[in-house]
Amino acid sequence: LTHDPRLDDMALLTALNSRAFYIGALGSQLNSRKRRENLALLGLGAEAIARLHGPIGLHIGSHTPAEIALSLMAHIVAIKNGVEVLQAKPVREAVS
Repeated sequence: LTHDPRLDDMALLTALNSRAFYIGALGSQLNSRKRRENLALLGLGAEAIARLHGPIGLHIGSHTPAEIALSLMAHIVAIKNGVEVLQAKPVREAVS
């Protein structure tokens, strides 16, 4: 993403209205919560917003780009295989 909510939110709106099985966005828990709030203000429903993964990846203490990529791909594979992800960083607040 671009780190510009005006552009990122439009891309996420398009993706969340698609049939993609995984849609995620990098960012902190705070940014992820704000992103969900912005999507709700733009009229996206709670069910669609719930499809958005963020913060993305499994919580493995990643710091380097390679570790972040590994964390993200592990999360995507788990979702694809229908595995309940218990290690993902929890989102503190969800938009209802």
